[in-house]
Amino acid sequence: MPQPIRTAVFLSGGGRTLQNLITHRDREGLPIEICLVISSSAKVRGLDIARETAIPTRVVRMSEHPSAEAYREAMFAPCREAGAELVIMAGFLKHVLIPDDFRGRVINIHPSLIPAFAGPGMYGHRVHEAAIERGVQFSGCTVHYVDNEYDHGPILLQRVCEVPEGCTPDQLAARVFELETEALPAAIRRLAERR
Repeated sequence: MPQPIRTAVFLSGGGRTLQNLITHRDREGLPIEICLVISSSAKVRGLDIARETAIPTRVVRMSEHPSAEAYREAMFAPCREAGAELVIMAGFLKHVLIPDDFRGRVINIHPSLIPAFAGPGMYGHRVHEAAIERGVQFSGCTVHYVDNEYDHGPILLQRVCEVPEGCTPDQLAARVFELETEALPAAIRRLAERR
């Protein structure tokens, strides 16, 4: 078994991805030690999930920092203090610059097959609405390294699903999230094995 990776999780909402990681850690032996959760909002379920499992939490609001550099430091200084080797963006809706010491150590999961339906403004339900409107026959999710551009860094892993005729954005969102629940743990296992 690979050594667990000390991990910080950035989130902005309900914490479904965080809960999935905890479940995989506890039931499937996912080699991850979640040492910190940072939220962009104080009023999200993701923080409750972290607290219920005794994971330390922080709230860092972008609006309270005068520059992109100050915001970057406010997000990553606690990660350094916690000894995080990896940062996972799990439904994190803010754009944060990646400091040099975390390059190649931040990953994100995106609900499309990047480069399709990616970039500024393309998150959550908007991605699935755009995919349905375009008439795609296949969609999926992408786990990728994060750099300083939206949805841009090197791809670690992708999972694909068919988009049946008549599929609604809600139905596609459910199909893609099912893929995400397996794709992100699989990517983490790959990273753990490579260390």
